[in-house]
Amino acid sequence: MIHASLKDLAAALAAKKISSVELTQLYLDRIERLNPDINAYITVDAEKSLAQARAADERIAKGETGPLTGVPIAQKDIFCAKDWITTCGSKMLGNFVAPYDAHIVEQFNRAGAVNLGKTNMDEFAMGSSNETSYFGKVKNPWDRERVPGGSSGGSAAAVAARLAPAATGTDTGGSIRQPASLCGLSGLKPTYGVCSRYGMIAFASSLDQAGPMAKSAEDLALMMNVMAGFDQRDSTSLQRENEDYTRDLDKPLAGLKIGLPKEYFAEGLDAGVAQAVQEAIDQYRKLGAETVEISLPNTRLSIPVYYVLAPAEASSNLSRFDGVRYGYRAPEYTDLLDMYSKTRAQGFGAEVKRRIMIGTYVLSAGYYDAYYLKAQKIRRLIAQDFEEAFKHCDVIMGPAAPGTAFKVGEKTSDPVQMYLEDLYTIAVNLAGLPGMSIPAGFSNGLPVGLQIIGNYFSESRMLGIGHAFQQATDWHTKAPAGIE
Repeated sequence: MIHASLKDLAAALAAKKISSVELTQLYLDRIERLNPDINAYITVDAEKSLAQARAADERIAKGETGPLTGVPIAQKDIFCAKDWITTCGSKMLGNFVAPYDAHIVEQFNRAGAVNLGKTNMDEFAMGSSNETSYFGKVKNPWDRERVPGGSSGGSAAAVAARLAPAATGTDTGGSIRQPASLCGLSGLKPTYGVCSRYGMIAFASSLDQAGPMAKSAEDLALMMNVMAGFDQRDSTSLQRENEDYTRDLDKPLAGLKIGLPKEYFAEGLDAGVAQAVQEAIDQYRKLGAETVEISLPNTRLSIPVYYVLAPAEASSNLSRFDGVRYGYRAPEYTDLLDMYSKTRAQGFGAEVKRRIMIGTYVLSAGYYDAYYLKAQKIRRLIAQDFEEAFKHCDVIMGPAAPGTAFKVGEKTSDPVQMYLEDLYTIAVNLAGLPGMSIPAGFSNGLPVGLQIIGNYFSESRMLGIGHAFQQATDWHTKAPAGIE
């Protein structure tokens, strides 16, 4: 049952072969047994989860079933969930109980899904390894001495270790696709604005986007049918007709044009990863697709642009955490300014402080034009590269990450090396495009992800392209040893 797809779980629940309470308890038992080592979850509340499961069973008994009714889903701890502790991986919010549900959580509740718990993450989504969490690092189930990627590393580890059938994540610069790649999962970052950011604790508002993480592209499509939708409470939410993200799952690939950016296969790419990605692309050729070489010349600028814009937005967004209204407050202080200073010094971790300081610097008088404004201009050029590329191809493919999962502690002392983990993913966020990672093989026994980048609002086609590959291969069915 722990290896079943969301479709199969829904069918078993609808046919009453298993109840939602039984299925939820199965995962709660696994979490109790395996989570102390993997540390994928920050908060688990069996009473709340089982209450939702009982309500789902009642809906199923009345015949009021949907594709995810009764299915347990893990929620990244960046999403507010009413009456759940919602920490965003930070000491600053270690005691914060959300008074309302994020739109994404509301959508899953409406669908009858069960909230299995809140997953660990890099503090305020700042990191590529899940080592910046105040609640401890997450271990990669494929190798407990390695990282799962970040910031959605807890969600990725939970699904890889079969501690959840699927999970939500967020992607600001690759935080769904990179951990999906490192943990052997499928993960989708939708077009900016397709999923509401209401109730999602903000890091960089013009880049953050919620998305699904699961074993297969088909599972992602089922989750997108729940997650996507207009929300008037989010000014960046796009008002579009609802669509069925499963509609292109069986569409043939004949005539598909795949663009291969020469910049994605250059220096910096691990040889084992390159081989796995090339073999995946060869499989697409066998399935009827053709490939064309393209260029994304400004890709090399995406990391410096991101690390000007994202910290700038973070410094603004995180100014609300001051010890006054909610969250952590320093126990001793002399006056209001001292309370602000000590609360933020004690409540934020090193990486968050680093990014706040960078962001405050680039927004300060005398530096705004030199850094922030120039970065916004280059961001436009990066988006134009993609516009030009899509005149010659339907989708773009390449690696999701430059290497496989690295050792815990290997890159924590060198922030630049850590930032380079998002080399192939950041440009997608800067342009607001949809991007996906699917399992494409292994290198030295560790998973490798193939990234698929589509044009705006092409998620259903991308999911069909991923599904076709997964019908012809079995990489997405592989599970880490020792998790039974």
